[in-house]
Amino acid sequence: MPIEPTRLELLSALARKVLWLSSWTIHHANHVRPNADGLKVGGHQASSASLATIMSALYFSVLKPEDRVAVKPHASPVFHAIQYLFGRQTRGKLENFRGFKGAQSYPSRTKDTDDVDFSTGSVGLGVAQTLFSSLVQDYVKAHGWMKDRPEGRMIALVGDAEMDEGNIFEALLEGWKHGLRNTWWVVDYNRQSLDAVVREGLWEKFESMFRNFGWDVVIVKYGRLMQAAFAEPGGEALKRWIDACPNAMYAALCFQGGAAFRKHLEDEIGDQGAVSQLIGRRSDDELLALMSNLGGHDMVSMVEAFEAIDHDRPVCFIAYTIKGIGLPFQGHKDNHAGLMTVAQMEKWRAAQNIRPGHEWEKFEGLSQQPAMLEAFLAEAPFNRDGRRRLTAPAIDVPERLSFKPSPVMSTQQGFGLVLNELARGDSELASRIVTASPDVTVSTNLGAWVNRRGLFARAEKADLFRSEKIPSTFNWEFSPKGQHIELGIAEMNLFILMSALGLSHQINGERLLPVATLYDPFIQRGLDALNYACYQDARFMVAATPSGITLAPEGGAHQSIATPLIGMAQDGLAAFEPAFVDELSVIMGWGFRHMQREGGEGGSVYLRLSTRTLEQPQRIMTPDLQKGITDGAYWLRKPGENCEVVIAYTGAVAPEAIEAVGLSGESRRDVGLLAVTSADRLHAGWTAARQLRRDRRGMQYLSHVEQLLAPLPRDCGIVTVIDGHPAALGWLGSVRGHRVEALGVEQFGQTGNIGDLYRHHGIDANAIIDAAESLTSGAPVRHRKMAV
Repeated sequence: MPIEPTRLELLSALARKVLWLSSWTIHHANHVRPNADGLKVGGHQASSASLATIMSALYFSVLKPEDRVAVKPHASPVFHAIQYLFGRQTRGKLENFRGFKGAQSYPSRTKDTDDVDFSTGSVGLGVAQTLFSSLVQDYVKAHGWMKDRPEGRMIALVGDAEMDEGNIFEALLEGWKHGLRNTWWVVDYNRQSLDAVVREGLWEKFESMFRNFGWDVVIVKYGRLMQAAFAEPGGEALKRWIDACPNAMYAALCFQGGAAFRKHLEDEIGDQGAVSQLIGRRSDDELLALMSNLGGHDMVSMVEAFEAIDHDRPVCFIAYTIKGIGLPFQGHKDNHAGLMTVAQMEKWRAAQNIRPGHEWEKFEGLSQQPAMLEAFLAEAPFNRDGRRRLTAPAIDVPERLSFKPSPVMSTQQGFGLVLNELARGDSELASRIVTASPDVTVSTNLGAWVNRRGLFARAEKADLFRSEKIPSTFNWEFSPKGQHIELGIAEMNLFILMSALGLSHQINGERLLPVATLYDPFIQRGLDALNYACYQDARFMVAATPSGITLAPEGGAHQSIATPLIGMAQDGLAAFEPAFVDELSVIMGWGFRHMQREGGEGGSVYLRLSTRTLEQPQRIMTPDLQKGITDGAYWLRKPGENCEVVIAYTGAVAPEAIEAVGLSGESRRDVGLLAVTSADRLHAGWTAARQLRRDRRGMQYLSHVEQLLAPLPRDCGIVTVIDGHPAALGWLGSVRGHRVEALGVEQFGQTGNIGDLYRHHGIDANAIIDAAESLTSGAPVRHRKMAV
């Protein structure tokens, strides 16, 4: 349907205003607001300009309140400008763009105050997030939780160079497997990356790839001026020249202007009558306007392309654009960080009819009546419902999660048992848990959960082994009510899915409690996506297992070293490494509550688990013990008044630590044994307490670890031991000034048995005893652990 003239006029006017505001925001940050360190805060004027028309068409005309958008990172000034016109962004934030507490360089759900749907910045991840968010919307709808809320489209604005990111292709494959719907990707095909011009014919590869994965592809290449010129005599020859012109040459000519276009057209087409007349009828300015009228800069072309979609199949729009359109450096290959000079901005200001001192006025320079523009913005479908971030009530979680105990168990086994007990019941908690794994569901002990709760798919799919009566331990049936999402072997996809599931309460208004399992060393494969998920404040639980050199026969490639440090360093992620299953059950209960806390208090949870079976303690889980477990540590053996040495351990090395304490007791006084369930929680609490004391001078607040270590004599030594990097616990000596011997693993492991590898890396009982002796005086420990 043709776009109405009045609507087109207002949309075009607002797009011009968006281009001005986004460019002025960047200019102001560099040339008007003083920067004490003298550093430029980055350009993005060119990248923003490419998307001004596309984003204006979407936000002012096409989008509905239920739609969600991941904005190309470098188009953040355009996004902030649009939100400013909507009244959702403040002038103060724009004036402080990229400054402290100002509008963010890249759209951020957690840092920006305007209505950001998905954080972007690490290129490619926001794109994939929209795909997985659409799958999550399908999950919520299939489980009957959408109520009367309509389905939304998940839309990504993508740079063509951004398509080089491998995680995008991994996500495409997963979307095809799961029958992706309601997803639009709009490729800003300006044919320029940060450093270069993209390869010729890339659009053909994009088109072929997307069609192969079941997407519709819509190519928006020519604007109205071009289409009208093509209809003139000689227009077909002009179109052939445009289509054949190399990307680099087209960009260079856009920078050089109409005269350069004219010379190349005349030299390469020659005197062909009709086409020569077509070119000759236009001045240099008119010719440049024609040749730069690509589809991505033409409001009618973009709106009609968007509004022509009347189905829920995924769609890729390839919108041709010119990087920096309308600015002095349009098309130049160096324009990524390009900034207009003061003189250039003054000239452009005059051309835009912007009076000095009126740069931030919403409708300055436009000929339309402000009341008409305000009314149009208020009636834009996207803007009608106000703020679109939803909420969902918290799900009740018991203080402790039950499991079927055994005298000897591993934490990985215990994790499966806890989930199995939940799966057996009909609690709201169990119904809201959704699990996912990258092809390691069985080997991470999720099998029992999946047998009871099923795999998710929008259509029923029977387990053929079961229907053919072939004996199998697992019941692999797919249905819309299933609660496990099976992924291919791609950890990036796992963590982006966790990000999408973990934001469902704000995106879909329905709370999910996502649980992911993977092998601990392979966290590092998906670390960028894990960081991205935490930056968005998505809420999920990661069970990473098996871990460390304790996975002895598998060799170094499967033995994690650095993951305890990742758990400590990753903001928004509380990391635990329990030794015993009763600890794990308490931590999981705490974790499901932590995932739902609001007001900056909650976050995601990382469980570093092991396949090593340990003898389980027979004890009563008192409130004090439970608190110690979730705060990060408790005394498994309290030190005496004259304690000479404390052994602090984490995770699967508990038997070695316990044995070392027993053997050392003969020659060392009052030895203490500290069970550290979370180095992360301990360290975070210590850091917070020190900050609190600095902020409130005289306050005597002590953190949990300070209280635990306070009774120790100053000359007491501490031996720390972990199947991971020793720095994870080595900081304990800094808390009260005690000497420390930190034992752990710093080199890649190798195949062998646990005893061999523990001895080799110096984390066995004898190594712990040796470390204790080095910290204390007295007779050597007479009895040692005998090698097996």
